[in-house]
Amino acid sequence: MNVALALLWKDLLCEWRSRDRLVAMIVFSILVVVVFQFAWPAAPKEQTEALAPGVLWVIYLFAALLGLGRTFTLELENDALTALALAPGTRGFIFLGKAAASFVLIAAVQAMTAFVFALFFRLDWLDAAGGLALVVALADVAIVSVGTLFSAMSARSRFREVLLPVLLIPSLIPVLASAVRATAATLGGEALTLAALQPLVVIAGIYAILGFLLFDPVLDE
Repeated sequence: MNVALALLWKDLLCEWRSRDRLVAMIVFSILVVVVFQFAWPAAPKEQTEALAPGVLWVIYLFAALLGLGRTFTLELENDALTALALAPGTRGFIFLGKAAASFVLIAAVQAMTAFVFALFFRLDWLDAAGGLALVVALADVAIVSVGTLFSAMSARSRFREVLLPVLLIPSLIPVLASAVRATAATLGGEALTLAALQPLVVIAGIYAILGFLLFDPVLDE
């Protein structure tokens, strides 16, 4: 567990000093919101509120892809992947540390994106902020779990910028479907039920366990 905490601290500290991933994801998300603002056809507020969850999760997904693609960039640039593989303890804890750092960065970007989106489209999401945060957190566990695993798989590939989305997007279809439904219910003023959250909990748990168990052979490759 100390390895996971050390990697989490190292990644967040390096990101705080360089802000490479964070700034890239924030700028990308805001630019996409601006593009949607100009491309969005004139529509009643009810229609905008109905379409907003799907659009918001499209932005979340591609911003997360941008960040996850750079999960192991620092180790690649400094030829440190071998040293990372030699870290004491179970390699699954390396996965946990990397995934946790990505979770923190992606969640921060998503919170800012939701604020900017609501501001641009004049939507009042304040009352639903708690429910939205819970849905996003559960979905993010699944996204960073499978994203960290696939990022490690594609890290040494010459086509990793293309390979990661090709691997990641199909695996996240059930996550996005469940997240959009739960987000729509939350923003529509409905109380979150166990039935609405259960798919996200199950998928997030499965992806996290698989990532922990499969990271050892993936890192060997």
